[in-house]
Amino acid sequence: MLPIHEQFYTFQGEGFHAGRAAYFIRTFGCPVHCPWCDSAGTWHPDYIPEKVIRWTVEDLVAEVTKTAAEFVVVTGGEPAIHDLAPLVDALHAVGRPVHLETSGAFPIRGDFDWITLSPKRWKRPLAETIERAHEFKIIVDQAGAIDEYVGMLKAVAEGGDPSLETRPVWLHPEWSMHGDAATLDAITEWVKAQGAPYRAGWQMHKHYAADLKDARSAPPAPLGGDVGKGF
Repeated sequence: MLPIHEQFYTFQGEGFHAGRAAYFIRTFGCPVHCPWCDSAGTWHPDYIPEKVIRWTVEDLVAEVTKTAAEFVVVTGGEPAIHDLAPLVDALHAVGRPVHLETSGAFPIRGDFDWITLSPKRWKRPLAETIERAHEFKIIVDQAGAIDEYVGMLKAVAEGGDPSLETRPVWLHPEWSMHGDAATLDAITEWVKAQGAPYRAGWQMHKHYAADLKDARSAPPAPLGGDVGKGF
């Protein structure tokens, strides 16, 4: 059984698969504790729910099969702290591809079809998870963040993995800064100067309020860059 914070049917709002119908399963628990986390209900003591429901793999799959989702996204929190292999296998058995969104700081258990790795300075990604990732998402939360995270990925990757130069690297403004001119300019200029594999990223689902249209989604709990809450 897995502790689930929320699950909902929406579309993927980020990255390579943006705009496609997707079923999201958000696990509970996260040791990373980003001070700007937009899903603080998965870990922060001010926002966690009174009760966390544990779901069987069979019941989760049953919910997915009620929808026309093209794929399932397992996210968090930090989903890789859980053994996700049984869930992935069960979803594959009913013909649903499974994607993972992770910080990469913990070993990944499960044969995922697509892995998005978003490195965090509070817990660095593992070389093995960098190797498995299909795309990367850098959250630009302060000046110098792009240089910092690009350097981190290259430093941790074993043998200077040349595929880091070909897999997409999305540059997202931290959402509380999505209107900050300096942040947006930093992303724009980096993409213009570097070209591939860097791409300007965005969270389309937030403009659509797409996730909130499913009554099973949890109330929003963004920390919004409040460093005093990133513990």
